[in-house]
Amino acid sequence: MDKRAIQQIPILSLAYLGDAVWEILVRDHLVRKSRLQANQLHQQATHYVKAAGQARIMQEWLDRPNWLKAEELTIFKRGRNAKSHTSAKNASIADYRLATGFEALFAYLYLGDEPKRYQELSESALAIIEEDLHV
Repeated sequence: MDKRAIQQIPILSLAYLGDAVWEILVRDHLVRKSRLQANQLHQQATHYVKAAGQARIMQEWLDRPNWLKAEELTIFKRGRNAKSHTSAKNASIADYRLATGFEALFAYLYLGDEPKRYQELSESALAIIEEDLHV
């Protein structure tokens, strides 16, 4: 999908898709790397997919000079600043907003035509969480 078409998608719709894309990526990653039972996989996955984990990833990326491209940063900021009609259940408002931006960015990458960039940021995101978990 071309960037112009992706940018026409409402930002919270991108975040909605990005939430699912990230969840599938995490589940795939965990199943491939371990032989855990389903309940153990779920417990592990929560560290990756909860708002605090996604916020941690975004903070790490934002702290790296020039890590995100200008258009990626724009999508993230649109997601972060979007007025959501839902509230954070188990996260701070700051983490929830960073996570929404992360999810919007992830959908943008998923739908875009740069698979190498999607792969690069996917691997980076997984590594950040695993570093925190000491995996």
